[in-house]
Amino acid sequence: MQKSLYSLILMDDVVREIDAIARKQNTNRSNLINQILAEYVSMVTPEQRIYNIFNCIDNLLGHNAFDSYIEPNESTMSLKSSLNYRYRPTIRYLVELYRTGENASGELKIIFRTQSQELLFRLAEFFELWTKMEKIYLKDYSAQTINYSFENGKFTRTFAMPRDRIYDNEETARAISDYIRMFDDIVKGYLTGAYMSFAEMENRYLQYLNGSVVI
Repeated sequence: MQKSLYSLILMDDVVREIDAIARKQNTNRSNLINQILAEYVSMVTPEQRIYNIFNCIDNLLGHNAFDSYIEPNESTMSLKSSLNYRYRPTIRYLVELYRTGENASGELKIIFRTQSQELLFRLAEFFELWTKMEKIYLKDYSAQTINYSFENGKFTRTFAMPRDRIYDNEETARAISDYIRMFDDIVKGYLTGAYMSFAEMENRYLQYLNGSVVI
């Protein structure tokens, strides 16, 4: 949604209250007034849509094996889980959604908090296999190009929206939740030696593709 600059004449007392609420909600005067007016005319702002999606993700994942955190009026949410590995390193999933576009777009950042060079080496191996696998099975799925990067224990993957389809909030949340749950399960299985071959890991990924809302 495009934004423009408008001049409004408002009461000073009203603006003071608006500013106080904006500070509590970690936003600014313009965004808060925009949200209030949008609600009044029954419109959903991009910020509200993102927040609704994050709440759905929290309901799907936040009460299971993940610790979740949502900052109001921000475009990112955080989920954290622990690895069954020496010194119990953590995996942090950062979901970022962009405010533009009719279909939700964004990226997933997966951050590993570890000083273990052995673990970082194994993660680099895993992400190489993971990227190879997704490029095979998702190449005809989306009109968008999926971008990948891995550096200093952080793996980034952009979301791939399907061709000729728009996800609603619940479908978007379900797709992101399914992907994180599946990724978390497979990377932990890989690191603990649960898969005897690449084919076994590949089969687990195909189960996800066949039974989930894909993103």
